[in-house]
Amino acid sequence: MYRSPLLSAALLGFVFAACEAPPVEEALPTPADTVAEALASYDASAFDSISWDTPNDAVVRGSIVFQVSCAKCHGTQGLGDGNFVTMGDTIRPPSFAADVFRFKDDLEGLRRHVYTGTEGGMPHWGMAGLKYRDIDAVGRFIQDRLTTN
Repeated sequence: MYRSPLLSAALLGFVFAACEAPPVEEALPTPADTVAEALASYDASAFDSISWDTPNDAVVRGSIVFQVSCAKCHGTQGLGDGNFVTMGDTIRPPSFAADVFRFKDDLEGLRRHVYTGTEGGMPHWGMAGLKYRDIDAVGRFIQDRLTTN
């Protein structure tokens, strides 16, 4: 019986394909992995070149960024009452107006925190596409308008 070389190669390819090991599924990154990745990519010196015509320009831009990116969890006034639900849990972020808000006098820490997010549910906004300029603006808005002094 004659078999064409093309048919034999096709059959052999089919046999080898059928014997391949199933693909290994990669584990999804954990929240700790994503925060670590964000921390590794964070560049504090990126804020050094940001300038604003007036301090109020940063606050105005920050208020827009806050309403678009932050208010759904933190609430429109930053009181931690946005009541955003994810995976069946309501996010309870801290109030920026609380006396114990840890970043009320630490702009650098606040910018790093916004960029990297948390394992507890805050997005790592820097990795999600928020630009350093917008992170700076929202940090200035939070400190200027939403914290108590």
